[in-house]
Parts: sequence; C-alpha cells; structure tokens
Amino acid sequence: MTHDRPGLTLAESGRSSSTAMAPARRRRRRRHLALFVVLALVAGAAWFGGSALLRGAAKPVCTIRAAGMTETFTPEQTANAALITAIALRRDLPPRAATIAITTAYQESKIRNLRYGDRDSLGLFQQRPSQGWGTPEQILDPVYSTDRFYDELVKLKGYESADITTIAQKVQRSAYPEAYRDHEGQGRVLASTLSGWSPAGLTCDLPPAKRHAKASAVAADLAEQAGVTATASSGGLTVAGANDRQAWAVAHWAVARAEAYGITKVRIGDRVWDRAKGAAGWSDGAASTTIHIELA
Repeated sequence: MTHDRPGLTLAESGRSSSTAMAPARRRRRRRHLALFVVLALVAGAAWFGGSALLRGAAKPVCTIRAAGMTETFTPEQTANAALITAIALRRDLPPRAATIAITTAYQESKIRNLRYGDRDSLGLFQQRPSQGWGTPEQILDPVYSTDRFYDELVKLKGYESADITTIAQKVQRSAYPEAYRDHEGQGRVLASTLSGWSPAGLTCDLPPAKRHAKASAVAADLAEQAGVTATASSGGLTVAGANDRQAWAVAHWAVARAEAYGITKVRIGDRVWDRAKGAAGWSDGAASTTIHIELA
C-alpha cells in the first residue's frame, strides 16, 4: 500500500543517510588526528627547543660531591683547580699539597688567573714580582705560578700535617693569614676529587661547546700539567692510566677543563660524562684505567 511506503522509505532513507555520512565522519576524524599529531609535534619541538634555550641561557656550573660535601664552582675555577692538582700529581706530591695550594688560590684570587691585585700582585696566587716570585709574564702563566708555589711549599718541613693557615701564610706572607682557614673545605673537596680519590665526584653543566681545541694541544697541556702521555686522534685523545686513581684524576681533569677545550664526552671504561646531558653526571657502569676524551 502506498501508505506503507513512507515508513519504509524513511527507514531506508535513515540507513542511506548514515552510510553517506560515514565517510564524512572518517574524514573529520582523520583531520582531527592529523591536527593532534601536528600540535603534539609542535609542542614537543617547543619543549625541546625551550629546554635547549634554557640550557644555553643557564649559568654554567661545576658540582663536586665528595666526603659528604657538595660544593659548586664556575668552570674557570674548576679548570684552574684541576691544573693546580695535576701539577701536584706530576711532582708526586701528596693530596695535602693540592689542598693547601687550592685553598690559598681560593683566598687570593677565587681560583682565577687575575691580571691585577693589591699593589703588584698577579695571577692565581697573587704573587708579587717585587717579592721575587718572577716577572709579570711568568706569574700570569698558571703552570709557572703553581710550580713556584710548590717550590716554596716543599721547603717547609711537616707541611703535610701542619695547620693549613700556618703553612699558607709561610708561603704567601699574606696580610690576612687567618682568611685561608675559611676556604679549607673547598680546597679539600676539590683536591680529593681532582686527584682521583673520589671517583665520579665531579660533573659540569655546560652550554654547547664554542671552543674547538685540537687534540694535540689538549694532549700537550695534559703532559705539561700532569706528566701524563696521551694518544691524540682527529676526534680526541686516549690515555692509559697507570692505576684507578690516576685514571679518575685524568677523567676529572678533562671534565674540569671541558669548557676551555670544547670537550664533549669523557669515557672511563663504561662510565661516561656527556656534556649534552647537562647535570646528569656520570653514567652507571664499570670503570677502567683507559680514558677516552672526545672533542667538539
């Protein structure tokens, strides 16, 4: 009957309408999914880009954790402390010598190689040409000035166990002898870690490398400062440490001076310090006596 047709037609019309609309809904879903993916990619790029910008804008810092202490320093301070410690190791001096030297440098210059000071004082230890420490050019050479400090230190009998303020004053002849005592903690933690007694104790959070030193130049500095021979290659250098302590001393030296040379990774066995990972520190794993230093 003709009166039944509208009902049938309505049902059929509903089915055909639903069928017709399905592709449209699928297209909308695909558009929404595509938009979601695009937004997720944009958000991810913004997050990673923002993270990189924050790292680039953040103040570079080096952190040392040793003997239950945590201390932070600038890359400049840490690099100079590494040099001071390396020279003590080259001269086969005890860690106490490095502690005294770093403590003294902290008080005198904040472990910076200053081109100025009280009267004619200069350099890491604020040594004075007028008092026979050397020429201004010599004193401003950190290796020379550190060796001169140790030359005077080793003349003092019992310096290994003597009060640090007393010994530092005898070497420096400072107008403020008691001030050395204020920085003995920093001197101890730096010397302990940089001389290899506190494995994985140093990490530095640095921006992407801007300096690009040659491997041969880094190897030459390592030999001059620490008396350690390195094999240089196009991407970095390799050092075979004599023992675990020397290996960690070299590894920490490389991290401490990463800003100065453009070092990107330091590997000691399976343990790695990676400049790109910021303050993450050393990876887990077994250490060895072979150190690989990668350059940008």
